[in-house]
Amino acid sequence: MSNLSETFKKRKALITYITAGDHSLAETKKLISSFEKAGADIIELGIPFSDPLADGPVIQASHQRALKKNVALADVFKLVAKVRKKTQIPICFMLSYNLIVKYGEEKFYADCEKIGVDGVVIPDLPPEEGSSPSTSLGTSVKGQAARIAFVAPTSTDARIKSAAESASGFIYLISVAGITGKREMISGDLGDLAARVRKYTKLPIAIGFGISTPAQASQMARIADGVIVGSAIVDLIGKKKTAAALKLIASMRRVIDAR
Repeated sequence: MSNLSETFKKRKALITYITAGDHSLAETKKLISSFEKAGADIIELGIPFSDPLADGPVIQASHQRALKKNVALADVFKLVAKVRKKTQIPICFMLSYNLIVKYGEEKFYADCEKIGVDGVVIPDLPPEEGSSPSTSLGTSVKGQAARIAFVAPTSTDARIKSAAESASGFIYLISVAGITGKREMISGDLGDLAARVRKYTKLPIAIGFGISTPAQASQMARIADGVIVGSAIVDLIGKKKTAAALKLIASMRRVIDAR
């Protein structure tokens, strides 16, 4: 059984996003450890890219900070190798397909397996384009790293079915049509969308995009198997308010467990 599967069996998962190398790779390494202690179950590492798809200004800015430090995919693999000496917390990469192609697909997935990357989120690779053995999806199915697929509020049943059939690990259910970023309100129709997804897969469902408060995390945990928090954390990290980020994670952990 995979590291991700084991995690979702234990409790509702709290998934926290960090842009690798934001401020420094050494800082990211410390944050992974601190986030785990605060209650995070899975770490989603964003790989810096000049034009990250679907990301709002907060995460875009974090990518730019990391790129100014010349952080590349190879550096993030080295970071994970160091992290693995201390913890086996599931780690997922979120990255552009262009970065995988540049790195070399076979080498990328071989290194994921060798170093201990548990899942891969590729926002710009639709499931229809990842279904042959020569693509990232075909490669990832053969290896350890799960291919995590997106489902959005605008997804048709055909697209949901396609995503479900292509995915492993979990389904990333996008809470809103749009880019990442904190929002005052989360759609009230997500329960219906989650139910539609469950018609096509038994994989866990994790909801992300816009979740920034403990109340929203609690609301999403009633619907899904996991909650993904990104921009709210990255914003605090960008402002060097690590203590506040840890407090937010701990608060979300408590309300998710108490739902």
